[in-house]
Amino acid sequence: MRFSPRGSGNVPGMTQRREDETSSDQPLRESEVPADPIDLFGRWCDEAVQRNTTAWLDPTAMTLATVDAAGRPAARVVLLKGFDACGLVFFTNYESDKGVQLALHPYAALVVYWPHVRRQVRVSGPVMRISRAESVQYFDSRPRGSRVSAIVSPQSRVVADRKVLEAAAHAHDQEEHATVCPDHWGGFRTQPETFEFWQSRASRLHDRLRYVRDGEAGWCLQRLAP
Repeated sequence: MRFSPRGSGNVPGMTQRREDETSSDQPLRESEVPADPIDLFGRWCDEAVQRNTTAWLDPTAMTLATVDAAGRPAARVVLLKGFDACGLVFFTNYESDKGVQLALHPYAALVVYWPHVRRQVRVSGPVMRISRAESVQYFDSRPRGSRVSAIVSPQSRVVADRKVLEAAAHAHDQEEHATVCPDHWGGFRTQPETFEFWQSRASRLHDRLRYVRDGEAGWCLQRLAP
């Protein structure tokens, strides 16, 4: 976003967009949400998918934030591939930047934003690898080209140019066991310690409900100021 020098003006159209912003106008009440946040998350996911009418928006896209060895944050978009009472699952190359960072600091923050329904969910908690069997099962369900790419791509490493990757993928695709899930590829599960559900409301007086894990007692529900 560009700003006028010294804040003396506005980017054309941006101020008007902010003032005209619509809200979901659906109250998020403590008395109406389930005791377990994963149930509310599942409900919101279903609604986000059902109400998505665009080809460009992927309701499973979520931002994953990690930190490196020096404590510097890093964020990128990954795809949510499953969730249950144990946590939220995504897949990646374990030797990628995020894989290395999660090995050093196995804790992450996730953000899922659904602009078409004016909702956002934040999740944070420890991260662990899923079982090898689960990773292989999902890997084998992917299109062949995606499997080959996952095998040959040294994710996050510097390469000379795209032709290097294309040549590696073509050569590997000719091999007999070209699509066996490699040891360096698999899933991570974020085990939620907190869930925060944000819903847009009129005049920017948004609703924010946070669930905090409370040991054996389950979850503590809190309302946050917007």
